[in-house]
Amino acid sequence: MSIRPFRDINRRKTREINVGKVKVGGVNPISVQSMTNTLTTDIKATINQINEISSEGADIVRVSCPDDSSSKALKEIIKHVDVPIVADIHFHYKRAIEAAESGASCLRINPGNIGSRNKIKEVVKAAIDHNCSIRVGVNAGSLEKDILEKYKEPCPEALVESALRNIKILEDEDFQNLKVSVKSSDVFLSVEAYRQLSKSTDYPLHLGITEAGGFMPGSVKSSIGLGTLLLEGIGDTIRISLSDNPVEEVKIGNEILKSLNLRERGVKIISCPSCARQGFEVIETVKILEKKLSHIKTPITLSVIGCVVNGPGEAALTDVGITGGKKGSNMLYLSGVQSEKVLTSDMIEKVVSEVEKKASELDNSKWYP
Repeated sequence: MSIRPFRDINRRKTREINVGKVKVGGVNPISVQSMTNTLTTDIKATINQINEISSEGADIVRVSCPDDSSSKALKEIIKHVDVPIVADIHFHYKRAIEAAESGASCLRINPGNIGSRNKIKEVVKAAIDHNCSIRVGVNAGSLEKDILEKYKEPCPEALVESALRNIKILEDEDFQNLKVSVKSSDVFLSVEAYRQLSKSTDYPLHLGITEAGGFMPGSVKSSIGLGTLLLEGIGDTIRISLSDNPVEEVKIGNEILKSLNLRERGVKIISCPSCARQGFEVIETVKILEKKLSHIKTPITLSVIGCVVNGPGEAALTDVGITGGKKGSNMLYLSGVQSEKVLTSDMIEKVVSEVEKKASELDNSKWYP
């Protein structure tokens, strides 16, 4: 038993698959994904965006392949990126084959939309020949006609039935290197569908609230939906779907995992909302520190509290802490212990320096996973 069992999350046991160099499922860390929104045929723009997404902390990036020019462009794109690429395929089986031949690490398909059994066999053969995994991606907005007629509307049972049907199509071809998603823009529908699916299969689950909206509503919806499932131990890889820059999706995804102690990456800032007691401008200070510390990937905790009401208590639990004091004299804490007083004018520079110093110490000790 852990020291703080109320923080324990008992993750559901799933099979382990490979998406390129990234292991998904099993006991592996939950991976963060995003998707490009460039024209895939604009090779330079797509490479640049993939690298931006990867630099922000994405483990896997999905690229749409709506035509043969796009699926063939992957070959050149993949030469210039280090992150595994998932080819997003709809309907035409040849796009999946071309993407596998171009070096995609995973194919996102609905086998039921591919067509005849012979076409599915060709896709599976290409996946096996080129060491591709497959994601069975079920969406509430594109359910099979017969399933929609059976249930009258998208519902958890409909999404799960579609997923299990498509899994069986691949299993009948002796293909099991796959992961599954059952997405909806409705939080309640998505959560219940994933709950039901997690009881019906041990394949890794890719979590997402699809078409979640713009940055603010989409982040909130995704946090509620994915957070609920992750707390229950469900989920092996995630994507935050926003009508925004894909880099923002990665930031939100990583923050969700950091909040649940499911992943440690970068500086975790604990800060107060500020009030009349603050000894310095907390809100502006946090914004500046977020930017100045964004380059640090080492897991570190930093508390930024405007007064002594909660400041010393929070600082006692973080690697570096700053607590507001009177007349512009603030207290710096290192590893939970008072270190020295710092003037507000010198505070940001001092905090950044101490965080960077702590990151260097941790990197050299390699104590963290």
